[in-house]
Amino acid sequence: MELMQHSVKVINIDTKKTPIPLSAHVKETVEHYFDQLNGHDTSGLYAMVISEVEKPLLEATLDYCGQNQTKASKILGLSRSTLRKKLDLYGLS
Repeated sequence: MELMQHSVKVINIDTKKTPIPLSAHVKETVEHYFDQLNGHDTSGLYAMVISEVEKPLLEATLDYCGQNQTKASKILGLSRSTLRKKLDLYGLS
């Protein structure tokens, strides 16, 4: 499977705040999760993180697009059918 690398541009909307990339928030949250495990084993972390990020991503994008799935799919870089499947998966359809 070929991995595609994307560059992320941080847009600073409020010039009074230092922009923090989403990746930094995710890393900090995952590290906090590991700290809370206190040495206990865990599994399914990848699926858990993806679902925790993907659902609000879909919600926010649809809100931004006025619930227009065609526009949302273009913004997300997904086909409309893939977007619809993901919306069904998360109970957002």
